[in-house]
Amino acid sequence: MDMEVSMSTLFYLSSAQMDVIRPFFPRSRGIPRRDDQKIISGIIHVLKFGLRWKDAPKEYGPYKTLYNRFVR
Repeated sequence: MDMEVSMSTLFYLSSAQMDVIRPFFPRSRGIPRRDDQKIISGIIHVLKFGLRWKDAPKEYGPYKTLYNRFVR
């Protein structure tokens, strides 16, 4: 089920919201981290709409990254 999603339907946290939660992110250890704002927004999108991780829009990043970050 590969749906095309327009940018207007994607949800992104604002910079102010990211500044509030940024102190809770783990530090990077060698491998550069993906865009935190995109990943956290993708997690919220999946939870809000009750999607499977695999069905998350590709614009948020790889579904495996969304899932792994959610579990941590």
